[in-house]
Amino acid sequence: MTDIKFCGLRTREDVFTAQRLGVRWAGFVHFAPSPRHIDPAAAADAFRPAMNKLEAVSVTVEAGNALLDEIMDVFAPDWIQLHGQETPARAAEIRERTGRKIIKALPVATAADLDAASAYDGIADMILFDAKPPKGATRPGGWGAAYDYALLKSLNITTPWLLSGGLDAANVRAAVEASGASAVDVSSGIEAAPGEKSAQKMAAFAKALRD
Repeated sequence: MTDIKFCGLRTREDVFTAQRLGVRWAGFVHFAPSPRHIDPAAAADAFRPAMNKLEAVSVTVEAGNALLDEIMDVFAPDWIQLHGQETPARAAEIRERTGRKIIKALPVATAADLDAASAYDGIADMILFDAKPPKGATRPGGWGAAYDYALLKSLNITTPWLLSGGLDAANVRAAVEASGASAVDVSSGIEAAPGEKSAQKMAAFAKALRD
């Protein structure tokens, strides 16, 4: 079975839907430029009814220690996702500081971009491969852009990884087959509008993988 991460959740209804659909991870974005931004306290409130049923992920972009401490004080998610240009040393520091598992996101456009993964092998607990953002982008992810998922077939890392970038109900099964992914991440592909999740699209996405 393919593990699923629904990212950019903002409401209890989003979380209940993810739980009902058997999703593994619920992702909450703490990054103000994103239309999916939610502060850690609000994320904790949205997630609370699903504690011990889903794994919570705080998605950050080059977060400072003050934000990381706030996340741990008021939310204490299971995972911290690093979606910026955090170095391996910073990833290790954050893992030590928070005591949480780390997901490191890496942008992909060509096969050469996969070389960056080796530096995080053994430091991150999971690596997420996302599409490179467009030039001038104000945020590193959530653009709904796709790439050649088959590039990931050549990965040579021991760290588990997630496929992300441009996934939706129509293409996720083919993307998993092309890449060999055992876990996927989706945000814009399950939305009615940026930051507004669609229960129908969430259900269709899960159904596409499990039927």
